[in-house]
Amino acid sequence: MKLKTMFVCFFLVAGSVISNAQENASDIMAKAYTQAGKENKNVFVMFHASWCGWCKKMDKNMTGDALGKFFNDNYVTAHITVKESPKNVSLENPGGEEFLKKFKGERAGLPFWIILDAKGNLLADSFNAKGENLGCPSTPEEVTEFIAKLKKTSRFTDGQLAAVKGVFTIKK
Repeated sequence: MKLKTMFVCFFLVAGSVISNAQENASDIMAKAYTQAGKENKNVFVMFHASWCGWCKKMDKNMTGDALGKFFNDNYVTAHITVKESPKNVSLENPGGEEFLKKFKGERAGLPFWIILDAKGNLLADSFNAKGENLGCPSTPEEVTEFIAKLKKTSRFTDGQLAAVKGVFTIKK
């Protein structure tokens, strides 16, 4: 009876660990590429962490009432969790750090984002002209660079790009 109980406990614990495991970054990207190909869109990949306030702000800006439809109409958005605190390391997507390094974002800070075509080719990244991470753009200069990257990789209209400017630029 003890052996049977031990097996039951083992499978319950193992099942709990497996169900709490985060999705592999390569699986997230495979789904994003497939969807982007079907929908004739590019893939906006945001590397983020649960502790990152700027990551949350960027996500809120991109999905909120003012811009959500514009981003959804132009991109398949994929989130890759990286750089978590030791207590939340289980939230990270396996393979996420390697994917981040592939695009030279391991030292850039968060959020770090890239825009890829449906085949995984890099179209734009969050580095500005000086090689600094734009992260969640907020200054007029950062937002101008962000808009240029969106214009290059989407079908945003001038009016939609003006809305992006209005949402992302922090008013003083």
